Amino acid sequence: MSARPLPWYRDGLRFSCRGSGECCSGSPGVVWVNDDEMACLANHLGISVETFRSRHTRVVAGRRSLLETAAGDCAFLHPGQRRCQVYRARPVQCRSWPFWPQNVDTKQAWARTCHACAGAGSGALHPLADIDEQLLAVVRARRG
Repeated sequence: MSARPLPWYRDGLRFSCRGSGECCSGSPGVVWVNDDEMACLANHLGISVETFRSRHTRVVAGRRSLLETAAGDCAFLHPGQRRCQVYRARPVQCRSWPFWPQNVDTKQAWARTCHACAGAGSGALHPLADIDEQLLAVVRARRG
Protein backbone atom coordinates (compact mmCIF):
# COMPACT_ATOMS: atom_id res chain seq x y z
CA MET A 1 0.00 0.00 0.00
CA SER A 2 1.40 3.39 -0.93
CA ALA A 3 1.15 6.52 1.17
CA ARG A 4 -1.35 9.13 0.05
CA PRO A 5 0.22 11.90 -1.99
CA LEU A 6 0.75 15.12 -0.11
CA PRO A 7 -1.81 17.82 -0.90
CA TRP A 8 -0.94 21.00 -2.75
CA TYR A 9 -0.81 22.85 0.61
CA ARG A 10 1.82 20.47 2.06
CA ASP A 11 3.92 23.45 3.20
CA GLY A 12 0.98 24.86 5.15
CA LEU A 13 -1.43 27.73 4.66
CA ARG A 14 -1.61 31.16 6.21
CA PHE A 15 -4.62 32.36 8.16
CA SER A 16 -5.27 34.84 10.95
CA CYS A 17 -8.81 35.86 11.77
CA ARG A 18 -9.42 39.56 11.14
CA GLY A 19 -12.77 39.54 12.91
CA SER A 20 -14.76 40.82 9.94
CA GLY A 21 -17.68 38.43 10.43
CA GLU A 22 -17.70 37.70 6.69
CA CYS A 23 -17.50 33.94 7.30
CA CYS A 24 -20.70 34.20 9.35
CA SER A 25 -22.71 36.18 6.84
CA GLY A 26 -23.81 36.37 3.26
CA SER A 27 -25.44 33.60 1.32
CA PRO A 28 -27.79 31.32 3.21
CA GLY A 29 -26.26 28.08 4.35
CA VAL A 30 -26.06 25.71 7.26
CA VAL A 31 -24.01 25.54 10.44
CA TRP A 32 -24.42 21.99 11.63
CA VAL A 33 -24.63 21.43 15.37
CA ASN A 34 -24.64 18.09 17.14
CA ASP A 35 -26.00 17.29 20.60
CA ASP A 36 -22.70 18.05 22.37
CA GLU A 37 -22.36 21.40 20.60
CA MET A 38 -25.96 22.33 21.41
CA ALA A 39 -25.31 21.47 25.07
CA CYS A 40 -22.18 23.62 25.09
CA LEU A 41 -23.99 26.54 23.45
CA ALA A 42 -26.97 26.18 25.79
CA ASN A 43 -24.65 26.19 28.80
CA HIS A 44 -22.85 29.26 27.45
CA LEU A 45 -26.19 31.06 27.12
CA GLY A 46 -27.47 29.81 30.47
CA ILE A 47 -30.50 28.02 29.04
CA SER A 48 -31.63 24.42 28.74
CA VAL A 49 -30.69 22.32 25.74
CA GLU A 50 -34.38 22.00 24.86
CA THR A 51 -34.79 25.78 24.91
CA PHE A 52 -31.65 26.23 22.83
CA ARG A 53 -32.83 23.67 20.28
CA SER A 54 -36.26 25.29 19.89
CA ARG A 55 -35.06 28.92 19.85
CA HIS A 56 -31.80 28.73 17.96
CA THR A 57 -31.86 25.78 15.54
CA ARG A 58 -33.82 24.44 12.62
CA VAL A 59 -34.01 21.05 10.97
CA VAL A 60 -32.26 20.71 7.61
CA ALA A 61 -32.13 17.34 5.88
CA GLY A 62 -32.93 15.61 9.18
CA ARG A 63 -30.17 17.39 11.13
CA ARG A 64 -29.89 20.52 13.27
CA SER A 65 -28.44 23.78 11.98
CA LEU A 66 -28.13 27.15 13.67
CA LEU A 67 -30.73 29.71 12.66
CA GLU A 68 -29.92 32.53 10.25
CA THR A 69 -31.35 35.95 9.67
CA ALA A 70 -33.33 36.70 6.51
CA ALA A 71 -30.10 38.07 5.00
CA GLY A 72 -28.27 34.78 5.56
CA ASP A 73 -26.21 35.91 8.58
CA CYS A 74 -25.77 33.54 11.49
CA ALA A 75 -28.27 34.53 14.17
CA PHE A 76 -25.36 34.75 16.65
CA LEU A 77 -23.48 37.33 14.60
CA HIS A 78 -24.00 40.67 16.36
CA PRO A 79 -25.45 42.93 13.64
CA GLY A 80 -23.65 46.11 14.68
CA GLN A 81 -20.34 44.80 15.96
CA ARG A 82 -20.08 41.95 13.42
CA ARG A 83 -18.76 39.69 16.19
CA CYS A 84 -19.86 36.22 17.24
CA GLN A 85 -21.92 36.38 20.39
CA VAL A 86 -21.10 32.74 21.29
CA TYR A 87 -17.46 32.73 20.17
CA ARG A 88 -16.07 30.66 23.07
CA ALA A 89 -18.77 28.01 22.56
CA ARG A 90 -18.97 28.06 18.75
CA PRO A 91 -19.39 24.75 16.89
CA VAL A 92 -16.60 22.81 15.18
CA GLN A 93 -17.74 24.04 11.78
CA CYS A 94 -17.05 27.61 12.89
CA ARG A 95 -13.83 26.79 14.76
CA SER A 96 -12.30 25.13 11.71
CA TRP A 97 -12.84 28.00 9.23
CA PRO A 98 -11.28 28.40 6.66
CA PHE A 99 -9.90 24.88 6.63
CA TRP A 100 -12.95 23.24 5.08
CA PRO A 101 -12.60 20.61 2.33
CA GLN A 102 -14.18 22.81 -0.33
CA ASN A 103 -11.83 25.70 0.55
CA VAL A 104 -8.58 23.74 0.30
CA ASP A 105 -9.49 21.23 -2.40
CA THR A 106 -7.52 23.12 -5.03
CA LYS A 107 -5.29 26.18 -5.26
CA GLN A 108 -8.12 27.91 -7.11
CA ALA A 109 -10.57 27.13 -4.29
CA TRP A 110 -8.10 28.55 -1.76
CA ALA A 111 -7.67 31.66 -3.91
CA ARG A 112 -11.47 32.17 -3.86
CA THR A 113 -11.43 31.73 -0.08
CA CYS A 114 -8.63 34.29 0.23
CA HIS A 115 -10.63 36.72 -1.91
CA ALA A 116 -13.70 36.29 0.31
CA CYS A 117 -11.85 36.31 3.66
CA ALA A 118 -9.21 38.92 4.48
CA GLY A 119 -7.56 36.62 7.02
CA ALA A 120 -7.10 33.69 4.63
CA GLY A 121 -3.75 33.74 2.90
CA SER A 122 -2.13 36.04 5.46
CA GLY A 123 -0.93 35.89 9.02
CA ALA A 124 0.09 32.76 10.92
CA LEU A 125 1.31 29.73 9.00
CA HIS A 126 -0.75 26.64 9.81
CA PRO A 127 1.19 23.42 9.13
CA LEU A 128 -0.21 20.51 7.18
CA ALA A 129 -0.88 18.43 10.31
CA ASP A 130 -3.02 21.20 11.83
CA ILE A 131 -4.95 21.71 8.60
CA ASP A 132 -5.57 17.96 8.28
CA GLU A 133 -6.83 17.89 11.88
CA GLN A 134 -9.28 20.71 11.12
CA LEU A 135 -10.44 19.00 7.92
CA LEU A 136 -11.08 15.76 9.79
CA ALA A 137 -13.07 17.63 12.45
CA VAL A 138 -15.24 19.24 9.77
CA VAL A 139 -15.88 15.93 8.02
CA ARG A 140 -16.86 14.32 11.33
CA ALA A 141 -19.15 17.24 12.19
CA ARG A 142 -20.87 17.04 8.80
CA ARG A 143 -21.62 13.37 9.33
CA GLY A 144 -23.43 14.26 12.53
